[in-house]
Amino acid sequence: MIEDLKAARRAAGCSQRTLAEKIGTDAQAIKRLEMGVGSVATIVAVMEVLDFRLTGLPPGTTLAEQLRAGRKRKFLSLEQAAARSGLSRATISGLERGGGTVASLLRLLPVVAPRVRRRAPERSYWGKDNKVDRDSRFTPEDFMANIYAAFGEIDVDPCAHPSSPVIARHRIIPNEGGDGLIDEWMGRLAFVNPPYSALLIWLRRAHAQWMAGNIETVVCLVPVRTDSGWFHETLSADAEIYLLRGRVRFLNTRGQAQHTPFSLMLLALGASDEQKSRYAELVPGFWLSRT
Repeated sequence: MIEDLKAARRAAGCSQRTLAEKIGTDAQAIKRLEMGVGSVATIVAVMEVLDFRLTGLPPGTTLAEQLRAGRKRKFLSLEQAAARSGLSRATISGLERGGGTVASLLRLLPVVAPRVRRRAPERSYWGKDNKVDRDSRFTPEDFMANIYAAFGEIDVDPCAHPSSPVIARHRIIPNEGGDGLIDEWMGRLAFVNPPYSALLIWLRRAHAQWMAGNIETVVCLVPVRTDSGWFHETLSADAEIYLLRGRVRFLNTRGQAQHTPFSLMLLALGASDEQKSRYAELVPGFWLSRT
């Protein structure tokens, strides 16, 4: 599980320091966690940020509830679970209340959920021969023309690429030493077409930069994925959502166009009614009504 968690962080292009900032701790805590040392509260926070899911656990709204349900499903008392795991009754009770250490958790899981493993992350591929390069897809110029017309000139593209046709005053390019997950976003408008393999991390960053007042308006082009708790509890309360009709033809690294195999939506933070109306006039789709 720890190795899978480390692999998930790396796949998301997230450094230990960046991940630590996301959950309000220091890089040393993440380093220790990836050595199997730390609190259950820390690993739960990391799992949420990385959208890291487990399968093989019984239903429950929290990991603590799932641990308790797993023990009950095995018809194990606290004493029996303690004997099998080598933990104390108090330690298991603490884990079932959301406390405890990662080391204790890793000893209890094989007892109450022997088949637990990481749920395979959702992947979206443009073509079966391009899986390795699935994040190198660029927003086409005709799509961007409507973004400029509705929202204005773009001040910052925080996840830019040298081959991307997006026009922005400032482009943060990883290959040139930039990191949009660390560098501040400044200006009036940010356009974000993030790596979809690290979607939730980029949306959290966009929301945080907007909330901090660093950027006035953020427009994100993303797949229609609304399953995370953070989306429902935080992002949906602040973002305007435009469901696009049809599929966008992204460009690959060779300049070839391919339709996405999934639906897309525009997430806008801080957009004005005038900007929203202009965009709806230009692009087929509709803005979801706010309750």
